[in-house]
Amino acid sequence: MAPLRILVAPSGFKESLGPEDAAACIEQGIRRVAGPSEAFVCKMPVHDGGEGFCRAVVSAHRGRLVHADVTGPVRQPVASHYGIIGDTTAVLDMAAAAGLRLVPRDGRDPTRTTSYGVGQLMKLALDQGCSKIIVGCGDSGTTDAGAAQTGEVVIEAVCNTSNLLCGDRGVARVYGPQKGATPAQVELLSQAMDSFSRAASLSLGRDISQAPGSGASGGLGAGLLVLGASLRGRTAAIDEYFGLGKVLAQPWDLVFTAEGSLDAQSAAGKMTSEVARRATTATRKRTSGGGGGGRARGTTQVVALAGSIGDGAERMYGTGVSAYASILDGPLTLEDAMARTGELLTGAAERTMRMVLVGAALGARADLGRVATAPICQVGMPSAAAASSSVVAVTQMSA
Repeated sequence: MAPLRILVAPSGFKESLGPEDAAACIEQGIRRVAGPSEAFVCKMPVHDGGEGFCRAVVSAHRGRLVHADVTGPVRQPVASHYGIIGDTTAVLDMAAAAGLRLVPRDGRDPTRTTSYGVGQLMKLALDQGCSKIIVGCGDSGTTDAGAAQTGEVVIEAVCNTSNLLCGDRGVARVYGPQKGATPAQVELLSQAMDSFSRAASLSLGRDISQAPGSGASGGLGAGLLVLGASLRGRTAAIDEYFGLGKVLAQPWDLVFTAEGSLDAQSAAGKMTSEVARRATTATRKRTSGGGGGGRARGTTQVVALAGSIGDGAERMYGTGVSAYASILDGPLTLEDAMARTGELLTGAAERTMRMVLVGAALGARADLGRVATAPICQVGMPSAAAASSSVVAVTQMSA
């Protein structure tokens, strides 16, 4: 039997594990069960603009990394970086200057954090002679609409375009609590986003309150719009920078994806759902004759692993995910779970792979016709006649 073709395409686990490390952990779990003769494994870490985006783009395009100290989200100096590709293109992720990881857990107050350091990185890139700046928007620790970093610069922002600045699904209401905002602060931040939107709309001559991507990275998307930036969907950007589309179009038997928290937001545009959607779409094209040359092994199965499972996670089934599971192996505090993320992810991948192989073995038995008739499974005490027959049968066997 040919080895299973497995694609490992995880996103990161916020504040604990980046996409590359997550992919390595999943591969390690797979290899505990299936060797190279049983499974071919390809790793494709998925960077969605969050932490690690800059390093990944620089590595993929053989650029160079520039280290710099900037003002962090709580107004303390932080060691940050940006990248330069060629001579005129700079790339940075806002998480390297204003990410949630840089905000102490016991002092998270999004009414006080700042994205000023992001603007400092942009200025440093301009001083290097860059004419284009690519900003990865993700894993932010601020909700200030990028007001502290604005200036004269042309930018392409890579972001989740489903994130909006204002309204019931605005950035403050959806993400404020994750950054430590109390209910009262959520209302305050929502009002601040409304005020920023009105001022920005007057300046731009158009309403940006519901502009796709305006709520990305705590409203950084809206601040970038004020500068005349284009907000680019993560999927198109990742296709260009990393070639994700070409990889997903290959004939995979099994795709592993992963993220920190799986919930309704995951199905509404996070990269886990996009990986599942595109992998299964590619399968349908192949099996219907619309795309080329893969193995006739059936449809691609997609498994999503997550640190936590939240409300609405079942919507992931509609994106192409076949099954999902938490990586936790027992009751844990958040701190312990984050400290053990790598270990837990490896264990979850191993358990998942064992179940996959059980299913494959059962499928092989069915294909060989070994399950011709269903066995009889009788629960409870047998009737008197059945008991008598059983005694006779046992006596004959003994003789």
